[in-house]
Amino acid sequence: MSQLNRQWLLRERPVGMVGPEHFEYAESAIPEPDLAAGQVLIKTLMLGFDPTMRGWLVDEPSYLPPVAIGKPMRASGVGQVVQSSNSQLPTGALVQGMLNWQEYSIGDLARRAAPVLLPQGVPPNLALSIFGNTSITAYFGLLDVGRPKRGETVLVSGAAGATGSVVAQIAKLKGCRVIGIAGGQEKCQWLLQSCKVDAVIDYKDENLEQRIRELCPKGVDLFFDNVGGHTLEAGIENMADFSRIVLCGSIAGYNDEKPQPGPHNLMRLVTRRIRMQGFVVIDYLARASEALEAIGGWVSAGEIVWREDIQEGFENIPATLQRLFDGRNVGKQLLKLADPE
Repeated sequence: MSQLNRQWLLRERPVGMVGPEHFEYAESAIPEPDLAAGQVLIKTLMLGFDPTMRGWLVDEPSYLPPVAIGKPMRASGVGQVVQSSNSQLPTGALVQGMLNWQEYSIGDLARRAAPVLLPQGVPPNLALSIFGNTSITAYFGLLDVGRPKRGETVLVSGAAGATGSVVAQIAKLKGCRVIGIAGGQEKCQWLLQSCKVDAVIDYKDENLEQRIRELCPKGVDLFFDNVGGHTLEAGIENMADFSRIVLCGSIAGYNDEKPQPGPHNLMRLVTRRIRMQGFVVIDYLARASEALEAIGGWVSAGEIVWREDIQEGFENIPATLQRLFDGRNVGKQLLKLADPE
């Protein structure tokens, strides 16, 4: 085992686009777990990256406190227990939790966000991708908040992403007509051919509002929005009476130096009696097993596909986060640090 704990710390809060320059590399002593209290030492094997991480860098109240200056960047990950006296998390076990941008961390079952054991046979990449929080987000955001009905038209923005692609496929499994919005021909073709959506809109090459209107002449019944900004405004403009909008994210504005003006057509929510609701996945984590059981069944039956973008190397952690915002990543963004021993 290495004698040092490598870390990436938050150096300064980004204004505008987040980049490697906002973090600094550091080395510290490996933390020592209190074995008498049931703590364990975890070696990080793989990290997951999501657009919501950008919001954790903003110094304002939210559903989680902001990452503090000089502290390791918050991130989900999979690790291996390397020191333990806890029978629930034995040495050698693979665990999942908030491990942050560091090689070693302390796991404590007494904490609210305690690490959990990976199911037998599930490798780190699958634990963070198709069986990770993005899929749990898709499941509850669509089914609990959106409540799709068979035969309805469902519009999904960010449809080629880790969350959006699962939303689109679950909606299809529930008997809906699904329109996906994505950027670039390759992503659009993957949605059509692999995810089996009914139609796609390439926002980089088509007039978004016009194409929604052409594809949905009777209006959209349910809009699952991961993007915000102009995309949300275009969706609102084409909603049916008594329709629903699920607000999952707003990646279009995460790196703006100044907040952009909100949708100019919010009065449509009144005149068309539209329900618009935001949600965060942490409200559903107590029911995660429900989602994972259903997703596991669809995966086993070959009814859901997914993609992963796996980078490698501790030195590449900050640059991997940036991939989410410049369009380079394809599917769930991951970074591998080590293999299990």
